[in-house]
Amino acid sequence: MNTLAHDTPAIVTHDAWRTARLALLAREKELTRLHDQIARERRALPWVRVETPYTFDTPQGTRTLADLFDGRRQLMVQHFMFAPGWEQGCKSCSFMADHHAGARAHLAQRDLALVAVSRAPLADIDAFRRRMGWTFPWVSSFGTSFNHDFGVNFTQEEMSRGQVDYNYTRQPFPHEEAPGISVFVRDDAGQVFHTYSRYGRGVETMMHTYALLDLTPYGRDEDADDYPMAWVRHHDRYDAAPVSAGGCCAAKP
Repeated sequence: MNTLAHDTPAIVTHDAWRTARLALLAREKELTRLHDQIARERRALPWVRVETPYTFDTPQGTRTLADLFDGRRQLMVQHFMFAPGWEQGCKSCSFMADHHAGARAHLAQRDLALVAVSRAPLADIDAFRRRMGWTFPWVSSFGTSFNHDFGVNFTQEEMSRGQVDYNYTRQPFPHEEAPGISVFVRDDAGQVFHTYSRYGRGVETMMHTYALLDLTPYGRDEDADDYPMAWVRHHDRYDAAPVSAGGCCAAKP
């Protein structure tokens, strides 16, 4: 990071700083109240019954979507970009996954299971998981329509049209895989319902590193980059890889 590229704000007295801080605090409180209101509206969304009998390859054998709840009533899925034939998982999705370890015990106390799902075969997933040192549940949807049905995988025919259905709109997208988060709930009879999905910048909710950076003078420091997250690397590659290396899915063969 080149700190000389940043404009230094005014240097003021503590009293002047406090006045500016209180003005910003009022705006922050507005944002907090809006965030809480939107969360209430999100919880009030209708549910959609999941009719397709999805199955997944897991280290414990074949499991259904209901099995992934691991006895809990709620399930959150990270749609992890890792397609069949790729050498490794997407670096930006890996950045998301790096935040899971400390959260899972707390999520479980609120009756929520967290699972990553990718289209890559389970053997490839397990090899990459071992490399990254992760222990969270990560299953393979290889050979199923799960990723496509939930808006994070696109067919070659869809890609050839120049636009795909992503984030609830038709738009160009450069890859066959896309990031996302989906939420499901299971009722007392064991029926599974889809309650919510978010895509695009919405997945930043899993990246609290960004929330911390947003508190600092230089913030995310991405304005001069070719695209947001250009600086992100797999956590075992920061020393060796240049900051200017390829995009999110440069891991493709």
